[in-house]
Formats: sequence, C-alpha cells, structure tokens
Amino acid sequence: MSGGQERVGGSEGTGAPEGDVYDWFRRGVQLLDQRHPAAAVQLLARAAEAEPGSRSIREALARAQFDAGSYAAALESFRAVALADPSDDYAQFGWGVAAARLGDFDASAEHLALAVAMRPENAHYRAALRQTRATLAARAGAFGPLMPGAPGYLAPPEEPDGGE
Repeated sequence: MSGGQERVGGSEGTGAPEGDVYDWFRRGVQLLDQRHPAAAVQLLARAAEAEPGSRSIREALARAQFDAGSYAAALESFRAVALADPSDDYAQFGWGVAAARLGDFDASAEHLALAVAMRPENAHYRAALRQTRATLAARAGAFGPLMPGAPGYLAPPEEPDGGE
C-alpha cells in the first residue's frame, strides 16, 4: 500500500468508510476473522479499488468473497493474485477450490496440483486435490455405473411392452 494515503472521513457524504486504506484492510480482515464475510467484502473491495496492486488486500478480498459464497468473484480475485505471483501457493489453492465450487474441475485440478507441488506437506491442499480428482474420475465413469439407490442414480427408462 502506498505511504501517502489520505484519511477519508465517512461523514463527508462520500459514502467512504472512515480511515485510510490500511484501516479498511485491517477492519475487513477482522470482520472476516469474526465470520462476517459479506461485511468484509464491502471494506476490502473499497481497499482493493484504492490499491489495485496490493496482493494482500486482493487475497483477503478473495477469502471474504469465497466465504460469502461469491465463488466467481473469489476465483477472479485469487486468479489476480496468482497471476501477479505464480509461486503463491495459497492463491493457487484458492483458485482451485473456487473453480471446484463453480463446477470447473479441470481448472480446479490444475491449480490444486500446483498448490500441492509447492506445499506438499499441506493436508488441506492434498485433501482438496484428492476430492477434485475423485470427482473427475467419477464423472469419467472410472468407478463403473452407479448402483440403484446411490446418490445421483437414475433408473433406466422403462421399455414399451411391445403392445402385448
């Protein structure tokens, strides 16, 4: 964040929260930690708009967006962080889990595999990659047809009796 930030008063009719960008960031992270992701998104989006090059703000915004259920926005924010620093394992992980929530398991597997390659000791990364790969395998039929009664099982259509 830049050092010459001006303080902004919320009571000046601008609609901006009080404080400077760093205050918005700190309060946004605090709200996120207190499990108020939608409120955090509001402050962190304002901070990201004021400091678009800040990866720490963008990452916090992505976490808040994900926790608020805004997976497409979270994916774009994690993507921006990962493109700015491809070696950021957490951004790759975030991109992967957001892609999975959006149903793009190919992209999910790619970015989760990168995160695991960078931090193989991280159990969360490995578990997410296993889940995504299992989903891809199931969709490809690797486990055979679903058995009657299994979640997602669709009974075959009944054949006409031939007019007998």
